[in-house]
Amino acid sequence: NVLAPIMMTAQLLESQMHDERSRRLLPILISNAKRGASLVNQVLSFTRGVEGERTLLQLKHLIIEIQQIIKETFPKSIEVTIQICPTLWTVSGDATQLHQVLMNLCVNARDAMPNGGNLKILAENLVVDENYARMNIDAQVGFYVVITVTDTGIGITPEILERIFEPFFTTKETGKGTGLGLSTVIGIIKSHGGFVKVHSKPGNGSQFQVYLPAQNITETIEEVEQSLPQGNGELILVVDDEAPIRDITKTSLENHTYQVITAKDGIEAIALYVEHQDKISLVLTDMLMPSMDGMTTIKTLQKINPNVKIIAVSGLATTEKVKAAYDAGIKAFLAKPYTANQLLQIISTVKSKN
Repeated sequence: NVLAPIMMTAQLLESQMHDERSRRLLPILISNAKRGASLVNQVLSFTRGVEGERTLLQLKHLIIEIQQIIKETFPKSIEVTIQICPTLWTVSGDATQLHQVLMNLCVNARDAMPNGGNLKILAENLVVDENYARMNIDAQVGFYVVITVTDTGIGITPEILERIFEPFFTTKETGKGTGLGLSTVIGIIKSHGGFVKVHSKPGNGSQFQVYLPAQNITETIEEVEQSLPQGNGELILVVDDEAPIRDITKTSLENHTYQVITAKDGIEAIALYVEHQDKISLVLTDMLMPSMDGMTTIKTLQKINPNVKIIAVSGLATTEKVKAAYDAGIKAFLAKPYTANQLLQIISTVKSKN
């Protein structure tokens, strides 16, 4: 609810601002709002069982992005070396979650080298055979991409090494660490079907190896940038108890040739739908609202018109609640915060369904 208006307003401004400074600054705002939104979704995925969005990824792009962040933010006394296999296989994963894994490991390496040192990131392919799998209980026969983060820092003592993946366990002083970094790393990697190996000796640095199941594919097809689909004057009912989200959603849709009426809760939505039923082509409704929640609103709308097209929206819905909404008859689900592109694409898809 906080990030959705920021993202959509920034996208609207981007199409309207033409001075050089705005065109340089707005993409930064949009990019970081998206990153923040993805991180919020990640936190929810741990606490509420919502799965991250998995796509086919080439990890070299994430590593290069991390390298740029390190170059700009880490002390100059830390020398960074990147080595990526030129035919690195792809993995199926959540880009933001894996970005956080790499960032956490690199930050820990930085903190382990207060007087400077060498940080090396290596990405390579590994074919795990039955022999290897039998010796490593976490591994399975198949293809893996292995990312190794090595530092020349202070190292980890055996007694601490046994506890590093425990939630809230940290050796850093108050204000310098939460103890969630490595527990987050292990949680994300396990959710991707992978595993982590650690080698360290006091005074001799540390090495973290992340193993991710891979597909034997060297290149991914670049996603073609699609033009935003336009409306044809269709009337859409937008239901949300957050005024900023109603307003920016209305503006975004109207800027792409839709007509929009809005409701602040389910009760108002039902009244508006009864009044304009013959004109409303689609309903976009939040799932968590006062007075009448989204599920009750959906069921009531369907009693009025069994053929009503509904898109459910939420930033807090669990996997079970999303499934329940689909079982109730919604045509699609849209996670908050959403971009204008996501909104228009999903509406276009629902419109085309009979």
